Amino acid sequence: MLFNYKMYLIFLMASVAVSFGLQWLLAPVFGHYAFLMVLALFMVFPLLLRSMYMSRMRSGRSDSVGGGFFGLGSRQGGTDVKYVCLVCNNRYKGGSCPRCGSKMKRADF
Repeated sequence: MLFNYKMYLIFLMASVAVSFGLQWLLAPVFGHYAFLMVLALFMVFPLLLRSMYMSRMRSGRSDSVGGGFFGLGSRQGGTDVKYVCLVCNNRYKGGSCPRCGSKMKRADF
């Protein structure tokens, strides 16, 4: 299921409406701090919406669909990315070469 922009816009407009409503209700009590509270709510709401969407995507993922960059991240049953050192031609998994310590490498799928 692709991201539903219509649903996102509905939640965004609801967030704006709630923000203005809270600003109108809280302004007499908290003064200028009400604006900061509403601004924080307006910034946090899309983050919560995105995290809910991403958790739904993770729970419904099949084995053929990968996450990450072009579907390469966290593949189940896939092969790990190995690297080949450009200095000593050693094949390894991590950051720097365990044989010579060089960080110059190329990916080997």
